[in-house]
Amino acid sequence: MIRSFVTVLSGTLASRLLGFGRDALIAALLGAGPVADAFLAAFQLVNVVRRLLTEGALNAALVPAWLRIYQQAGTMQAAAFAGRVLGTVSAGLFAATVGLALLMPLVMAILAPGFSGEETLTLAVDDSRLMLPYLAFAGPSTVLLALSSAQRRFALAAFAPLLFNVALIGVTIVLLTQHPDPARAALLLAATIGVAGLLQLAMLARRGRGVRIASPVRLAFDAEMRGFFANALPGMVASAGPQLLAVAGAIIASSQPSAVSWLYFANRLIELPLGLVGVAMGTVLVPELTRALHGGNKQALAEVQSHGLELTIGLALPATLGLMILNDPIIRLLFEHGAFTSDDATATAHVLGWLAAALPAQVLTKALQPAFFAREDTQTPLRATLIGCGVAIALAFLLGQRFGVDGIAAGLALGAWANAAVLIRRGTASFGFAISQASRRRLPRMVLAAAIMGAALAAAVQLTSPETTGHLGLAALLAVLIGGAVMLYVGLLSALRVVSWGETVRALRQRPAGDLHL
Repeated sequence: MIRSFVTVLSGTLASRLLGFGRDALIAALLGAGPVADAFLAAFQLVNVVRRLLTEGALNAALVPAWLRIYQQAGTMQAAAFAGRVLGTVSAGLFAATVGLALLMPLVMAILAPGFSGEETLTLAVDDSRLMLPYLAFAGPSTVLLALSSAQRRFALAAFAPLLFNVALIGVTIVLLTQHPDPARAALLLAATIGVAGLLQLAMLARRGRGVRIASPVRLAFDAEMRGFFANALPGMVASAGPQLLAVAGAIIASSQPSAVSWLYFANRLIELPLGLVGVAMGTVLVPELTRALHGGNKQALAEVQSHGLELTIGLALPATLGLMILNDPIIRLLFEHGAFTSDDATATAHVLGWLAAALPAQVLTKALQPAFFAREDTQTPLRATLIGCGVAIALAFLLGQRFGVDGIAAGLALGAWANAAVLIRRGTASFGFAISQASRRRLPRMVLAAAIMGAALAAAVQLTSPETTGHLGLAALLAVLIGGAVMLYVGLLSALRVVSWGETVRALRQRPAGDLHL
């Protein structure tokens, strides 16, 4: 399982790093004014669906269902089921694309009520309509990705999303050299998103030929399909909890100038560790948990859940401390260019500090949800997500009135913790979380290692004063600080006997047993 995690994490890391480059270029091109607010509000809508579909969320429902049919009825029935899912998802998203295009003025007025009566609303509607074709292409791409991970072809699922960012980066670079009107540049970028979806689908259709799907692909609403979607849709919504929080924040922030942009760019930093954990959990942990449950192997179940929890905590804690301590220099380095001003960078850094406080809760949620999904229980994670979103919206509205965009970010963080708390309580009451004794010993040591690393990093920042450094010097200083913090953390994990490098190397070399290449 460790090898599979590393494969997925590598692809996701590459995609996230390209995403940082993409957003830095967009910030330089559009800045943080009305044009940027309109584009990013539109992009937020597409991004929620993109993350919900292509980054592990559909796996939570499709993988257990496909594996059950494959194990009980065989290859032909599993292929027929895959063909019906592909046809139905594709048709449904095509219809949703057309419907959203027609209703987009109303949809955007709901998602960004602060834009009402302003030119920003018209810009956001135009941008959204140009982005919408991506959703139609995302349908078949999603099913191919989920079936690939079900058959343990994790590399395809991990690296396919790279094309999305590569296309946007290329177009943004060209636009920066041409110096177009910002509104026109935003429209061109929006149109590129639809093209990026087509490129991703074409690549998957070519590279995913080993995924067996019965022909002809067809639309179906039989009892099996109705049961699948009744189970899938709640799980997909639950998996999109962080993105729904981001949308909720944008709705509340739309009445404050530039606040939508500040929240968006700050959230991009949160999405790096969250994306690594979330995609790995959805793509790898759900299939492994499902196999352990179907096999009745309690020891394997405990080991899979323990590995998942250790990996999420091990990534989340140092990332949280790093983002909270280095929020200002990181934002300045990544986004303070072109039309994105120093004041924008300062405001975004403050928001990042608050959002980082939610990161442990969000990755814990990603680690806990697969235990429910593998049991084909999507209702409990859905209820937890809705409760978390309700808490976030209420607190973000109240705190936003008093403290502005910082209050909105704090409310979103508290909502994320509410989501995690509900999952912990319901999971403990329903089935208990099987954690191995070895993990119980290692987890406190991981917390200690992260705390020592954070204290050392905070002291180093005080001594180096990165706020007085230019961009080139800041890049070098951040590389030293982050590199040193990572080395210290890894060294502490080794000294505290959390990791054994010999066992890690053996795990990376081990291939998953019984690959399901049909």
